[in-house]
Amino acid sequence: MMQVNQTLRYLLTQCTNNGKYNYTEYDHGHYCLNKVYEGDKTVIHGPALCTNNRNTPYLSIDRVRCTRCLLWPPQAAAWPTRHRKYGWPDSATVDRIVSNGCDVVGVAHHQCRQHEWMGKCQWRLSFSRAEIVLINSLMALQQVVYHLLRYFIKTEHFLTNYSDNSDADTLNNYHIKILMLWACELKPRSCWTDNLNLVRICVELLHTLSVWLTDTRCPHYFINNCNLLDNSFNVKNMAHKLMSVNKENLSTWVLKNYIVQCALLCPVHILRLFDDVSSSVKLQNAVSEIVQWRLNTSLYDLWLSFFRSDFIITLAVSKCSLTVRSCVYWMNELTKIDKRLSVYFSAVALLHIARKISRNGFSDDNMGILSTVLGNECWNLLPLHNTETNTSEVFELLQKSAVKYLTIYRQLEARDFGSVATIFTTDFEALYAYKRGDYQRRLQLSAQIVHNTLFYAVRMPDILTFPEFIQLLDDDIVSLTALTLIVDPECREDVCISQLTLSLYLMTQCQLKLHHAVMSLAQTLHYIKVTQRRCPPARTLEPLTLKFTERKVFLTTWR
Repeated sequence: MMQVNQTLRYLLTQCTNNGKYNYTEYDHGHYCLNKVYEGDKTVIHGPALCTNNRNTPYLSIDRVRCTRCLLWPPQAAAWPTRHRKYGWPDSATVDRIVSNGCDVVGVAHHQCRQHEWMGKCQWRLSFSRAEIVLINSLMALQQVVYHLLRYFIKTEHFLTNYSDNSDADTLNNYHIKILMLWACELKPRSCWTDNLNLVRICVELLHTLSVWLTDTRCPHYFINNCNLLDNSFNVKNMAHKLMSVNKENLSTWVLKNYIVQCALLCPVHILRLFDDVSSSVKLQNAVSEIVQWRLNTSLYDLWLSFFRSDFIITLAVSKCSLTVRSCVYWMNELTKIDKRLSVYFSAVALLHIARKISRNGFSDDNMGILSTVLGNECWNLLPLHNTETNTSEVFELLQKSAVKYLTIYRQLEARDFGSVATIFTTDFEALYAYKRGDYQRRLQLSAQIVHNTLFYAVRMPDILTFPEFIQLLDDDIVSLTALTLIVDPECREDVCISQLTLSLYLMTQCQLKLHHAVMSLAQTLHYIKVTQRRCPPARTLEPLTLKFTERKVFLTTWR
């Protein structure tokens, strides 16, 4: 790896209007330390701190302290212009990568980590941004090969046991990534498209890796004359073991350790197909069933990933107050991932500002964030925020705009995931209508959701109860949420409420406020009973809300 020492030379401040940077020069001589705080639940993987955080229950988090390098580094100056016989990556991809620059991450060279000074002050050039672009540009077969090689090296114990943090004495996933990138550049496209044989390709690449280990060389993909292997690596037996892999034994391994492992994730009837794969036809049929099942479930998994993303975005905005700079960053990065997420973030940001001005009044900083989120629309707010008396009007306008964005997000969600979940697009509109006292409209929207989800819906979205969303909720729901968190402050991830339960509660409230007949409330009580039977016991707020709603109906009907 290319190691560097960082001196504190310049402070960069990005201009929001043109994206350029202003700089202020520091005094020379102060080196940045590469050490970061290590918590009790933190495991170090190279430059990354890996944490399992209860506040983000769906994902483990790798945190890498880095310094953005806005220009392509001179150490890799030859990479953009080197001759590529087979045209991979293409010039557009190369230009995109170079314009993105690289990063410098805090980790010392493995031979220097015990050194008193270098162990604390060395940093490494990281090309992760470039590598992500390249990996995402691979053909489907190339991605399968890459994943299979990583899995093979890991399960066959070629990789370091990270329990001692000695990621330097043998192979790691980065070597496999480098192997794959070189293969994609040096092999013609026909190798990946003609006479396809997954096992043959993997055997060839494992043999290439064996030669690298024998010669103690692993050429860095971006930096010339940079070897990722040295004599400290334990490669004596590894090279021989890799060279002994052939099509026959790798085929057996792929079936038993790769395909069957995939089958274990499938329903039992698919797994049983592998009890007899004595012929190629039977094996092909069994694998086809895995593929078909995965195609059928992948959309649902993607939908779950979006909800997890919603949770993490809302948690981050709620805990870390937004600035113009962070808002620009959020919107740019989320747009790169998926434009739908930037729509959701815009809604959360508007609710975040509404929450802030309800406590502290309107400020120029808030206007800067609004101009980032709303663009030219934000100037509609300018006449309103000139006087303190108009703060409440700005608050209402922000809530209304947030509901508009949330409704757009629900519409996109229903369009893309409506085949795997029952998604009504009017839940936030209904919340806002109730908050505004439009009980007839709220009743109409809630009844529509209840009648269409109660007996037929299997999956439906949840509504989060973070502080940003609390302002849209009924006071009783806010109180129930607060009580739940007082009893168990660590259960934040469970404190959400489904569209059905919230719609039942608000439908009941509207019926009571509009003085509906007892027979109408009796039907609602039946709906509540049905929903209670379907409610997962782990959902803390859900059964509490249903019980509270049921209690309100009983108190009214027995008066």
